[in-house]
Amino acid sequence: MKTLIFDCDGVLVDSEALAEDTLVEYLSRWLPDLNVTQVLSQALGMTTANILRHLEQLSTHTLPLDATEQMDTAIEARLASELRAIEGVDEAVRRIPLAKAIVSNSRRSRVLASLAGTQLADAFGAVPIFTAEQVAKPKPDPALYRLAAHQLGQLPKDCLVVEDSVSGVTAAHAAGMCVIGFVGASHVDAEQSARLTNAGAWRILDHMRGLEALVNEWQTNAK
Repeated sequence: MKTLIFDCDGVLVDSEALAEDTLVEYLSRWLPDLNVTQVLSQALGMTTANILRHLEQLSTHTLPLDATEQMDTAIEARLASELRAIEGVDEAVRRIPLAKAIVSNSRRSRVLASLAGTQLADAFGAVPIFTAEQVAKPKPDPALYRLAAHQLGQLPKDCLVVEDSVSGVTAAHAAGMCVIGFVGASHVDAEQSARLTNAGAWRILDHMRGLEALVNEWQTNAK
């Protein structure tokens, strides 16, 4: 039995633009010597803590001690009122009969809130969810995907992953999984397809209406 694994932010829910706007707002005040928008575009997909750590290392300024908590609280407040599901994902999830799982660098509470707030929880049901709190090194390290495969009782080669970030594609590919690079979220720029391909994506998907065909192609090739 094969498993279809989804990242959450930027794949199931159109959250990355909201998160990025919030990060830019706060970090432009905290790290005024950086072009935050430019630097941040290469760090999306990491945990909030790792994003902040990465940018702080590039700056001469120091972040507040509670920067991660402040940022997560602010992002989650925006998600609670503005978050929308990715167009077509509810139908795609329901149409594909494979077993499913979610593997996210967000904290579990955010994933659950995102699924509930967009009604995607109904499409997924009691799906296994794996989040960054469960490993010492989150994406782009492959540990979280390896943990998911182990707990799902699956070989990595029997897992097809949908990811939108270089960090996520890198992690899933390094874990030995086949990866679809999704570029249909609102935060994606014209160069992202090439970035995801270079990171190891097998195919690029620009709308969830095409997911079923790629799943079928992968299953045919894997026989």
